[in-house]
Amino acid sequence: MRPHRRLPRQRATAGAALVSAAAFLAIGMQAAPAVAKPAAPHPSPLRTGGLEAKLSPAQHQALIRSAQQSTAATARTLGLGAKEKLVVKDVVKDNDGTLHTRYERTYAGLPVLGGDLVVHTPPASLAAGTVSTTFNNKHKIQVASTTPAVSRSAAESTALKTAKTLAKKPAADSARKVIWAGTGTPKLAWETVIGGFQDDGTPSKLHVITDATTGKELYRYQAIETGVGNTHYSGQVSLTTTQSGSAYTLTDGTRGGHKTYNLNHGTSGTGTLFSQSSDTWGDGTNSNAATAGADAHYGAQETWDFYKNTFGRSGIRNDGVGAYSRVHYGNSYVNAFWDDSCFCMTYGDGSNNNDPLTSLDVAGHEMSHGVTSNTAGLDYSGESGGLNEATSDIFGTGVEFYANNSSDPGDYLIGEKININGDGTPLRYMDKPSKDGGSADSWYSGVGNLDVHYSSGPANHMFYLLSEGSGTKVINGVTYNSPTSDGVAVTGIGRAAALQIWYKALTTYMTSSTNYAAARTAALNAAAALYGTNSTQYAGVGNAFAGINVGSHITPPSSGVTVTNPGNQTSTVGTSVSLQISASSTNSGALTYSASGLPAGLSINSSTGLITGTPTTAGTSSTTVTVKDSTGATGTATFTWTVNPSGGGGGCTATQLLSNPGFESGATGWTATSGVITTDTGEAAHGGSYKAWLDGYGTSHTDTLSQSVTIPAGCKATLTFYLHIDTSETTTSTQYDKLTVTAGSKTLATYSNLNAASGYSQKTFDLSSLAGQTVTLKFNGVEDSSLQTSFVVDDTALTTG
Repeated sequence: MRPHRRLPRQRATAGAALVSAAAFLAIGMQAAPAVAKPAAPHPSPLRTGGLEAKLSPAQHQALIRSAQQSTAATARTLGLGAKEKLVVKDVVKDNDGTLHTRYERTYAGLPVLGGDLVVHTPPASLAAGTVSTTFNNKHKIQVASTTPAVSRSAAESTALKTAKTLAKKPAADSARKVIWAGTGTPKLAWETVIGGFQDDGTPSKLHVITDATTGKELYRYQAIETGVGNTHYSGQVSLTTTQSGSAYTLTDGTRGGHKTYNLNHGTSGTGTLFSQSSDTWGDGTNSNAATAGADAHYGAQETWDFYKNTFGRSGIRNDGVGAYSRVHYGNSYVNAFWDDSCFCMTYGDGSNNNDPLTSLDVAGHEMSHGVTSNTAGLDYSGESGGLNEATSDIFGTGVEFYANNSSDPGDYLIGEKININGDGTPLRYMDKPSKDGGSADSWYSGVGNLDVHYSSGPANHMFYLLSEGSGTKVINGVTYNSPTSDGVAVTGIGRAAALQIWYKALTTYMTSSTNYAAARTAALNAAAALYGTNSTQYAGVGNAFAGINVGSHITPPSSGVTVTNPGNQTSTVGTSVSLQISASSTNSGALTYSASGLPAGLSINSSTGLITGTPTTAGTSSTTVTVKDSTGATGTATFTWTVNPSGGGGGCTATQLLSNPGFESGATGWTATSGVITTDTGEAAHGGSYKAWLDGYGTSHTDTLSQSVTIPAGCKATLTFYLHIDTSETTTSTQYDKLTVTAGSKTLATYSNLNAASGYSQKTFDLSSLAGQTVTLKFNGVEDSSLQTSFVVDDTALTTG
């Protein structure tokens, strides 16, 4: 039964703290329906060698033509229906010859929205290789009829009514008949595109999908993809321009012919190509129109180079063709956006036309929307929309670090220079997204209902954890402190590897409706292809996603020498000792053992690792065992060794170490989230009146309970506590709400909604290995957005003996 004391709390929204930031969001978009909670994915292990091969445009086109010639055979192999046909969208080839062919589908000649898939074909040289496929939704498309019961005009009218609440001056293009397969059972539908403008002046291209049988709206998404940046001018930089006679233009002939235009506050067309007699552009002030043009041109230049030199990608479509940029859009337009229809980036001039949004991370963000559109095509709605936005933040951050510009050092902050909040804070934080007041730190079942700029939070957080790890860190002068959803520390694998993995996941394994669970699978598949399943990178992906409440942790592979810590030791003067040290190495050959800090009278066998002898002197020492393998790699284990006088005078007495172990003195001795230590009758105590009640809110929430304690050296220590778990979750397979128990850096146990049971059960843990240390005993409860789980702790004890 759900407890009554805790009413569900509404998730924080942008609110007053972000009123001025609203212009950077997709205004007025209806959130997608709630998505069912995904189970932890189980990626298929892939071969290593997944780095993308560098192909010339001609070689790339040859692969596409070859795939086009065999679409019918491929469709039959995949078991598609007779009315289904495949359309090749792109082909990616790995260095080892593996092909990843991305297809869209038609059914009876109609486009299938959400029917995209990727076929992964191993090279012919790999005899044991098997073809695998990443489907978006349904393996087979079938509808009862392709004759609509709802007319085209009726669908357009319905879409226009929807758009009138979301856009200014809406105008509908003629609806087209499609098959909708993005969610649920495939249906015959009408797709109507509504033009006009969003509330902040951003152009609108709202796609409304209407059921052609019932007339009900099935889905909607915004095709204009917006981003944010800063107005920091990147100092004096080199620009690639073109000279024609006595005039220079902002035309980059070395990067696909990219051009930068001045809209001069217009909102349509291309405006005027920047052209002048001098090849020095702008003067660093907003009064000079060419300053914004120079920033945008430089940002596009660095973004092109980032993709080219980091991933081998030649332009947004990977076809060597440059997009174009437009600056000075509208008046006081506080935004920037990417538009597929013009294959261009557009930048406003900011509030009062004082802060043009033309910076490195803006350019990287906007151009990355184009890359996403031309690869996975992540729908700009729901969880896939959040992943779309996060992808642009991730690669925009990559561009900023790549450029290595001293005027704008790389960081994990979005919009940090623009001061959109009026208090010097960034628009978004990758290390802890919720600091912006609206973004989610971790996944929960309703995250897809947030605006895409807020549902991007978990993916941004995952990328930070994957790159840098959790905890406190200073990078380029910026201090970060990234938490995890379950309180378990995560070790980063480095930004370079994280970027490679996310790019390959996007271009090879994601589809248009990929959600967070599928993104984890895609990233694990990418890591497996690039680095292998037995790699720190593969484990890093799993652990970074676990850090945002998607999937479980993966144990990193061991490397070099691993020494098993025997735990703290207690001996007696005059009594012989025999302690075997266990160690292993990933390299072959013999191991060599040595030790420092052994009690007098003891020694270690250098070949076997056996410590023997008879202690001669009472006292406590810190002992370190070092093990070296044949390559010179070493591993160590450090522990405390206490030698008591003969006659038993130095033994431990039975002692309760915890303060206020049963909570009957309220919060005395404990550090806890407000309301955790309580007499609330919604949950019964195990003994007395007080207990510690963590979570139980039925909404996204974290509660903590902790106490620091010193365990005397040489003592056996035992932790016990009583735990009761009740839940309203109905699943029998997925951990949605978790309680993690730790002692210092040691994780003792993790419980979840799956462990719910009537009454209390006692839990017991041996903490003798922590003797001689001061550690923090911590209970960390994390609850997702719906259906409560209560973790109730009572009558704790940490005793020595």
